[in-house]
Formats: sequence, C-alpha cells, structure tokens
Amino acid sequence: MKITAYRHGEPCWVELGTQDWNSAKHFYCRLFGWQAEDIPMPEGAYTMLKQAHEDIGAIYQLPTELQQQGVPSHWAVYFAVEDINHCIEAISSAGGQLLMGPHEVGCAGKMALFTDPEGAHFSVWQGVEHPGAGRKWEANTLCWVELACRQPEEAKIFYPKVFNWQMRRSENAVDFEYTEWFLNSDSCDEGIGGMLQMTEQWGDVPPHWMIYFSVDDCDLMACRAAELGGKVCVPPTDIPNVGRFAVLNDPQGAVFSIIRLTMAL
Repeated sequence: MKITAYRHGEPCWVELGTQDWNSAKHFYCRLFGWQAEDIPMPEGAYTMLKQAHEDIGAIYQLPTELQQQGVPSHWAVYFAVEDINHCIEAISSAGGQLLMGPHEVGCAGKMALFTDPEGAHFSVWQGVEHPGAGRKWEANTLCWVELACRQPEEAKIFYPKVFNWQMRRSENAVDFEYTEWFLNSDSCDEGIGGMLQMTEQWGDVPPHWMIYFSVDDCDLMACRAAELGGKVCVPPTDIPNVGRFAVLNDPQGAVFSIIRLTMAL
C-alpha cells in the first residue's frame, strides 16, 4: 500500500547502521527482494532501500569512530512528528534526552535522536518533501515496533506524553503482560506497536525498540536468512490470534523480527 503522509507518533521510517555496508545490502536485498539505490554523501555511504519504486528504509555505514566505541550494527526506528522543536521540549520535560539534532536533511525533512528515560534509543522525523516510508501494510515492509524495557510503568507515562499514544493490555498475551500502543484516536483501534517487560533471562541486553517486517511465510524467510549468513535467534513461533514470528540476526549482528500476520493490526 502506497503511503504519502504520517500522523504524529506513527512509525514512519527504519534505518540500519551497519559495520559492513556492502554485505548488509546483499543480505537484505536477497532476503526481502528490495532494491538498493546508493546516495553519495560527504560523511559516508548511504543507501535507500526500495520496494515497488518507493523508499521503505535505509542502510548506512557506521563511522569508524562509532565502531571503535563499540557501537554494534543496529536497526533504528523513526516516529513522525508535526513540530520537531515542540517534540524536543516535550521529550526533555518528560525525562528523555536529546543525543543528536535537530538536523535538516536537505529538503527531505528534519530529524533528531533521543533516548527515553530508561535509555532506549529512538528518532523523530518531521517530513517536508520526504514523509517517510512510501509503502506499508504489505509483505516485506515495516508493520510493527516493540519496546523491550525493564521499567514499563515509566514508559507508560513517557511515550503518551510525547506522542499522545493510547494504550491497553493485550488479550493475546497469557503468561506475561503485553502493552499495545495506539495512535490517539476516538476509536482507539489504530495499533502501531507494543511493549513487553524484560526479565532476568534477557541478561544485560539494554532496553531497545525492535522492528518487525511483515512476511508471507515466516518459516521460509527464517530459513532464507540463515542460508544468507544470518542467524535465527528465536525460531518461528505462533502467537495466538496474531501470527507467526521469528527473531533474526543479520550477518553483522543487527537484530530484527519478521511476522506472518493472521490478523489486522
């Protein structure tokens, strides 16, 4: 489905910072069937990922200094905002921290990078000529974002203040609490993401946002990822009334999830 605009608080873009730009392009284009369009930039390599001639995400080479600091390959999520300066004030007053920006990205828009009160990274995007991903709600595009954290009660206060999200406890989670995020809506039915609490089993994994790509066949895609040099961290698993998902690592270690949905989000 072609997308031309995003509402405040809606996930609108994903971006992979990687230690091996060329290898990452090969992996994801083979896995998802995406096309890659390299864009010359003064600070390094940047690639637009495309599906049906529309931008759906990007890959860039992590700068050497970040790699030396131990920054791993990772996917990042951007949330659309109406006014980036107002958003910076809202995030700061709610306990978040501005790490970078705001920066103008040519005529495309403005971005800024933050951490929430517990340290999970996320970015915001005020689109001008480029609203964000040009396709959603179809196979091989972003369909869900999920916050894994240790202090969910703090997140329940922070994110609604910043993005005006609504929330409710999921009825599909039986053995643990799962919170669903919704765009501010009278019908409260426009789900855009979720949140789960990290347990001791997570070890020292920091709080983070996980991205999910919709796929037509979860098992097939998990096998394909492994054949291409990736790793299956969580094998294909059914979520009652939702779908079948898997958690994967790309060859550089970046974590992402795939899901074959059986219900509309």
